[in-house]
Amino acid sequence: MRGLLWRAFGLLLLGGLGYTLYLDFTIRQQFEGKRWELPARVYARPLELYSGQSLSSKELVRELKAVGYQPRSRPEHPGSYRQTDNTLSLITRSFDFWDGSEPSRRLSLRFEGQQLVSLHEQDSGAVLDIVRLEPVLMGGIYPRHNEDRLLVQLDEVPSLLIKSLLSVEDRDFYQHHGIAPRAIARAMWANLRAGHTVQGGSTLTQQLVKNFFLSQERSLSRKLNEALMSLLVEWHYDKDEILEAYLNEVYLGQSGQRGIHGFGLASRYYFGRHISELDLPQMALLVAIVKGPSYYDPRRHPQRARERRNLVLSLMQEQGFIDNTAYNKAVRSKLVVIPKPRTTTNDYPAYLELVKRQLRRDYRDEDLRSEGLQIFTSFDPNVQWQAERALTRRIQALEEQRRLPKSALQGAAIITAIDNGEVLAVVGDRAPRASGFNRALDAVRPIGSLMKPAVYLSALEQHDKFTLASLLDDSYLLMTEQNGEQWQPANYDKLYHGKVLLQDALVHSYNVSTVRLGQVVGLDTIAANLKRLGIFREVHRYPSLPLGTVALSPVEVAQMYQVFAAGGFYSPLRSIREVLDAKGKPLQRYPLTVKQAFKPADVYLLNHGLRAVVEEGTAAGLMSRLPAGLVVAGKTGTTDDLRDSWFAGFSGAHMAVVWMGMDDNKSAGLTGASGAMLAWADMMKGIRTQALWQVAPESIETLWIDRASGLLGNEGCEQTVRIPFIKGTAPTSYADCAGGGFADTLRGVFGIFGK
Repeated sequence: MRGLLWRAFGLLLLGGLGYTLYLDFTIRQQFEGKRWELPARVYARPLELYSGQSLSSKELVRELKAVGYQPRSRPEHPGSYRQTDNTLSLITRSFDFWDGSEPSRRLSLRFEGQQLVSLHEQDSGAVLDIVRLEPVLMGGIYPRHNEDRLLVQLDEVPSLLIKSLLSVEDRDFYQHHGIAPRAIARAMWANLRAGHTVQGGSTLTQQLVKNFFLSQERSLSRKLNEALMSLLVEWHYDKDEILEAYLNEVYLGQSGQRGIHGFGLASRYYFGRHISELDLPQMALLVAIVKGPSYYDPRRHPQRARERRNLVLSLMQEQGFIDNTAYNKAVRSKLVVIPKPRTTTNDYPAYLELVKRQLRRDYRDEDLRSEGLQIFTSFDPNVQWQAERALTRRIQALEEQRRLPKSALQGAAIITAIDNGEVLAVVGDRAPRASGFNRALDAVRPIGSLMKPAVYLSALEQHDKFTLASLLDDSYLLMTEQNGEQWQPANYDKLYHGKVLLQDALVHSYNVSTVRLGQVVGLDTIAANLKRLGIFREVHRYPSLPLGTVALSPVEVAQMYQVFAAGGFYSPLRSIREVLDAKGKPLQRYPLTVKQAFKPADVYLLNHGLRAVVEEGTAAGLMSRLPAGLVVAGKTGTTDDLRDSWFAGFSGAHMAVVWMGMDDNKSAGLTGASGAMLAWADMMKGIRTQALWQVAPESIETLWIDRASGLLGNEGCEQTVRIPFIKGTAPTSYADCAGGGFADTLRGVFGIFGK
């Protein structure tokens, strides 16, 4: 019998040893590997401040608030500012960029109207050339289990916060070996005295083990596992490493479906501050929330949270971590948290989706969700806000004016920087925060007359055949297609215009003459030129192709018009500038790539026509809606039965595309000019842009042309227009109104009556 007992004991001991080794392996494998799946964080462009900048104090304050800066009567900490009539004082936060760190600075700024006129260091008065503010955190790419955290190192955490945490959760942390019987007894006694739970008996190590390795099940076996694993963790790792892991693991709240883990993210979530910027009451509140993030939620249960915070402060005073003065001041302070958490929400889903698609060319989806990448983009918050506001308000106004079904009209918009092809703003829905169907990227719709500039550029490249003064035939046309069916293209005004200048056919968007031009230029040539413009989807060579029966998404249209705006140079639209790893180490840059797709002189001729579109053509109503002196170029687009309303155009600095229509493809009753163009104008009024001033290439000359004949004209002709030509391609004969006929003969013979 005794031998049987010894064998049973031996087997039990062996089994226990084996189980302990299994737990030990589990702990070391996870604790020493990648401990957490960290979301990627996506940042906007940094706002650069410099004297002479076109920037109002209102715009700056709006961006400061988006980054989480707090107004204070006297700024004392990074992330705080004070605004008076025309001055602004602020203490910036330090931030690690791709090319180095930007230190925290005390700044003094002075504004005059819409301009920042001076930028000084507050203490020394030194003039600063340029300062970069930390960028807006515009979104994240989260792990599938929806845990979110912002890792902090132990030396980033204020020592007072650590003392506060240990005073409440585990005052013997640096003395015990994972479990603390004395702490359990002390907690039981404190709870009995208070009549409710005020202290817990679990050590920080046990709490870490429970959160990190175990379920929330309450059972004896789980408690035994927790105790054994805590001893093993303490055996392998030093106290500071365990404490740092706890600070990053502990659950501290819920934002929608995403769990807020760790003090680093909780500091942003509740206060909009970096953890190093917290004051004493804020530190105490975070420690108070550890006890029960839902029960002590300061937004939902402020009284409970304040009482628990004051209890934490009381324990800190008892243990000598703070004096009576600090304690009395802290317990009297209000419970202040930011009204709306921004750290875990994706406020700009349409833009973020563009970022994700471009990232997936180089990174696995798993890496994007778990490696803690820091992604810096070209996103411009101010441009985005203006685009959202303009599109949403214009759609609502059009629905009311035209008595359309409520919430039926939809829209999308994209704005880019002309000089580098960076995407500054994307709106994919009339409700910009909606994260469903992204119309800016995925609404593939016929583009109508937005196609015509590609047709006319294809013609203008053929210098021996076409100029802006070439006469096109806009008379009745009946075509027989390959399948034998007949097709009769018609103009929007239901009229025919006879012989018209090529420029006028573009300016007034004549369909019949454009179809004829497409036949002469060649549909294959037009399709090939679409690829040069960055359109890589298959295009059917139907006779109606020049009228925009091809269906594209707004982002594809933006790529096409970006080439026009950039003078014939192709740059792939890009939203990403740099990618850093979780520790701030540079991984990849996305530099500007440029290649010449078309000759600048040919695009100059086309853009001259697109300027005329907004001065006297289908978009003539645009100029009265823009600030005085803002010269732009663009094109309206309308599809059959008024289903799609488009406008694409550019200033000297920005290119923008707007689409409006119904998701069910029913008629919206809007032309390009009565719908999308109005929202486009509102956007351009809202952003700070520049007038379009084209510098003519040396190969360009500009002459007076008689509209009726396409020949040279002068002040004696009633209908003349100044038109640019590539030298050597202009007509050499004069119209009758300019003394043509016999006078031309004399010019040819004697070289008299010069141009």
